[in-house]
Amino acid sequence: MAEESILADDFLRELIYTGEVDIVIGVPTFNDSKTVGQVLQAVRTGLLKYFPRQRAVILNADGGSRDGTQTLVRAAAISDSQRASDLHALRTLHSISTQYPGGPSSGNALYTIVAAAELLRAGVCAVVSPESVTLQPEWVDRLLRPVLRNNVDLVTPVYCRHKFDGLLVRNLLYPAMRALYCMPIREPYPPEFAFSAKLTSYLREQSFWSEEPGRVGPEMCLVVSAITGGFNVGQAALGPKCRVDHPPADLVLALRQTVGVLFWMLQKSLPQCARTDGAPGFPEMIQNVGLEPIRVNRKRLHQMFVRGVSELEPVLSSILQPDTLGELKQSATVPEEKFRYSDELWVKSVYEFAAAYHKSLISRDHIVQALAPLYRGRAYTFLVENRDADGEQVEQQVESLCQAFEQWKPYLLQIWDAGR
Repeated sequence: MAEESILADDFLRELIYTGEVDIVIGVPTFNDSKTVGQVLQAVRTGLLKYFPRQRAVILNADGGSRDGTQTLVRAAAISDSQRASDLHALRTLHSISTQYPGGPSSGNALYTIVAAAELLRAGVCAVVSPESVTLQPEWVDRLLRPVLRNNVDLVTPVYCRHKFDGLLVRNLLYPAMRALYCMPIREPYPPEFAFSAKLTSYLREQSFWSEEPGRVGPEMCLVVSAITGGFNVGQAALGPKCRVDHPPADLVLALRQTVGVLFWMLQKSLPQCARTDGAPGFPEMIQNVGLEPIRVNRKRLHQMFVRGVSELEPVLSSILQPDTLGELKQSATVPEEKFRYSDELWVKSVYEFAAAYHKSLISRDHIVQALAPLYRGRAYTFLVENRDADGEQVEQQVESLCQAFEQWKPYLLQIWDAGR
């Protein structure tokens, strides 16, 4: 991605005026005026409380907001005239907002932040979601300090979630990433994270920014790049992760942004994934009290699984091994109350999808789409099996699934190039 095509002249002049800094806090936005003010207040408080002597800048990469988001971001600055007030700021806190070209794009937003952080020679850059209204000032410290003090290159979060929140992470992304890369990253697609100057320079050189996966799922590209690049990766326990009210999520889009990106990144990195010794788990904080209950229509999930297996049989037959497809077809005939999508069958399914994606047996986008009904069947099983489970029991279930992904990893290596 050409830097001159995305960093506007006015933005570059603002960066030059700001000068070198110690800390960059990146905030990608698009029409986030309802929540970004609260998030920025917490960020500003965290910087003033924990890093009062460091030179810091809040940097907003906006996708074309029309609701005043950029104005709210610029208001977070602390000027020389304010330093004598009760804010206790020892340095000017700049807050810069720029609108990158091309409309909303998580890839362009993150690249803008990475490029600006390198130009400012920041020792550490953190990215926070404008929707994280539960963000506390302590999050700023927990994300930044490991980079500044402990020589960590990438810090990813561990959130406190309801047991039925983050189903895709618990049932696929975390177990698969842990097995493939021997790294127990609880949030492989992190909304909040921090990275070092060394990793910043490395990321700027990566080619994924100009590819479709890098445009739709840059966070996962960044995490995998850090792991395969040999960087020091750590995790920080933050706190409760809120759920902002949105229309129902588009599952296929979510799979493209995460699973599709993971499969794509495997093309270059699988040779580095040959280890089969597994990785120790990193416990998640699972909380029921104080978080709104998650309501999921289990019956509909099962119905969509059954219908998907039937309607997509020709597609699935080109992706899955005959015995795997046979087991799925058989399970689709079982009454709902007896239906279960076992760990072993789910892991085999995912690994066969990954191998089919690698071989481009059919359109890669169609491969990712075809995973949607199978994921719904797995999500149904997770919900039923953990209906009455407490946090520790849910964590045991997740750990068992992780071990299944690790145990079946040689199977993925076996089928990766077989039959090409």
